[in-house]
Amino acid sequence: MESLLSSLSRSISKLSGFAILLVFLFSCNTFTSTEAYDALDPNGNITLKWDVMSWTPDGYVAVVTMYNFQQYRHIQSPGWTLGWKWAKKEVIWSMIGGQTTEQGDCSKYKGNVPHCCKKDPTVVDLLPGTPYNQQVANCCKGGVLASWAQDQPNAVSSFQISVGAAGTTNKTVRVPKNFTLKAPGPGYTCGPAKIVRPTQFVTADKRRSTQAMMTWNVTCTYSQFLAQKTPTCCVSLSSFYNDTIVGCPTCACGCQNNGTDSGSCVNPKSPHLASVVSAPGKAVTKPMVQCTSHMCPVRVHWHVKLNYKEYWRVKITITNFNYAMNYSQWNIVAQHPNFDNLTELFSFNYKPLTPYEGLNDTAMLWGLKFYNDFLSEAGPYGNVQSELLFRKDASTFTFEKGWAFPRRIYFNGDNCVMPPPDAYPWLPNASSRPIISLFQLAMTILASLALLVAYA
Repeated sequence: MESLLSSLSRSISKLSGFAILLVFLFSCNTFTSTEAYDALDPNGNITLKWDVMSWTPDGYVAVVTMYNFQQYRHIQSPGWTLGWKWAKKEVIWSMIGGQTTEQGDCSKYKGNVPHCCKKDPTVVDLLPGTPYNQQVANCCKGGVLASWAQDQPNAVSSFQISVGAAGTTNKTVRVPKNFTLKAPGPGYTCGPAKIVRPTQFVTADKRRSTQAMMTWNVTCTYSQFLAQKTPTCCVSLSSFYNDTIVGCPTCACGCQNNGTDSGSCVNPKSPHLASVVSAPGKAVTKPMVQCTSHMCPVRVHWHVKLNYKEYWRVKITITNFNYAMNYSQWNIVAQHPNFDNLTELFSFNYKPLTPYEGLNDTAMLWGLKFYNDFLSEAGPYGNVQSELLFRKDASTFTFEKGWAFPRRIYFNGDNCVMPPPDAYPWLPNASSRPIISLFQLAMTILASLALLVAYA
């Protein structure tokens, strides 16, 4: 009996160790930093739609359209780069609205030479100002793609492609594989192409509908960790009721002079800085982030400015510390429970983001067009600012325990590093200061009256 119990005990011990190992492996594979889920934009993605519009003697003509369904994450200059791998021996005979970066080896073709013969072509958008006979709708923006909430008409990009050696029926065509999207660097992971119901097209007079011969979709999602190993922005805090200014955490985006490129920085007092920054056609090969304790290219400062009877006011300042980068069509996303009572906004656009029904605590803010939608490089003009006026909700409003500060802030879709909660500007003890000041005032008045009586 004892031997049976000891053997059973050893078996349970082995199973327990195996179970712990399984839990560890599961947790490592499940909770990785590369996951693309964003709680504030749970359905955000870039969808690529490939519509076969007509057949040719050896292939087809297709329109490829890129939709940026991300609410606040956009693609800025120098723009997107799209790649894939052909399933067979396809070639690209011609393109309109886009072009491949390399032609590849087309030596076996005589006479009519294809636009690209590479097995894994890479496509970029054409630049603004492209001749009209080389354009299609929604093309030629230099690869810049606005976010869905900020500028929906410009959140779409298209190009037309004529593919050869590809098959001429729905049964012989094979979808491309291994799609990649750079915007302009890494960060996006694309799933496999999936054949879907052919797209319907309605004529301008809405009296006739046509459809594509064949359609497949590709979905690409973003991961900030894949885009860059270190954060790109941080948050600092201050308030009218406390003299303490809580700066960005030290080394939030890197540390100075740690022997790596990320530790390189530019001294704003350097005598040669102006010539480097203003050099025409400059090609920046090294980081040009201003030397700071946080080493972040962008800082968002939240200042609790004023307190009224029924309202309270916040000032937001966004500062660019990158001498090599201008941010056009920038945006920030802030999460705070009082955004459901935002009353007025000065010099910024505002759009509430409600990823979950009944919860309005997230706001998207961006600059006014032709006024402050362009965040200049580091220097005297490298900042934009605005003020927000909130109505107080008596059931929730307080200045205690950091309630007046944001829970989370994104800049251009990237999560910014927040100060630790215990460093937030504290609210002075309201029970002592007014009582002392009133007591002193009363004693002063009584002393004055006593003096008046004495000299009367």
